[in-house]
Amino acid sequence: MPIPRKRHVFYVSDGTGVTAEMLGESLLAQFPDLDYVVVRAPFVDSPQKAGELVSKIERVAQGSGFRPIVFSTLVKPEVLAVIQNGPGLVMDLFGAFIDPLEREFGMESTHTVGRFHGMRDTHSYHRRIEAINFALAHDDGITQDHTLVEADIILIGVSRSGKTPTSLYLAMTYAIKAANYPLIPEDLERMRLPEALRPHREKLFGLTIAPERLAQIRSERRPNSAYADLANCRREIELALELMRREGIPWLDTTTKSIEEIAAVVMLHLEKIRRYQDL
Repeated sequence: MPIPRKRHVFYVSDGTGVTAEMLGESLLAQFPDLDYVVVRAPFVDSPQKAGELVSKIERVAQGSGFRPIVFSTLVKPEVLAVIQNGPGLVMDLFGAFIDPLEREFGMESTHTVGRFHGMRDTHSYHRRIEAINFALAHDDGITQDHTLVEADIILIGVSRSGKTPTSLYLAMTYAIKAANYPLIPEDLERMRLPEALRPHREKLFGLTIAPERLAQIRSERRPNSAYADLANCRREIELALELMRREGIPWLDTTTKSIEEIAAVVMLHLEKIRRYQDL
């Protein structure tokens, strides 16, 4: 069978489709040479809607000559059955896990749409919103000494090293209150942490980045500036690393890492801190 230039991938869910897309993207990442077109189909919560989607899948299959790949987190068996009778290759992501769990627990699952969002989610939702507000209020050094006591983690590093997006991702995904604080040239020249950070040394985690990548990012913001000059970027990074080593602050090179990977490393660091504090 010839390999098509593009395959169509459907993410189908009775909810927002975030879980289907997250799991599907993780699986497709194992096929880096595959080129595909994404079709999102959230809120497919009835056989009628499923039938309408199957018609769309059929048109895509006929137009491309290849069956689409369908990643599904549909819960209702009657809705899933409609999709499974269509022409796509259906990957039932929930079924792959629910069936073995039912056998293991000796009980049937509720097969309830949106169950994930109805259990503990009210509390965790408010925690995430609170963490997001905290991250925004403590972005780029905008903070007061006493409010940093509330922080779970304080990310430090030179400007544009990935602190802000990581802080927000930690807040949205893990409800972590993450502040971020830039190491400015004055701090680096003095080779001393900003005074606001010194009482919170145990919460500090550094981010660094390759000078070439930093210069590229800064050039997009301020082209042809001393701020984006490669030599300046190299010097700032060298001094920041020297400061972090001197102060005993753990750090991570973000150059080739995604936000998800950076956040995962930060979470591992947080777990180590919490285990130590519990001893």
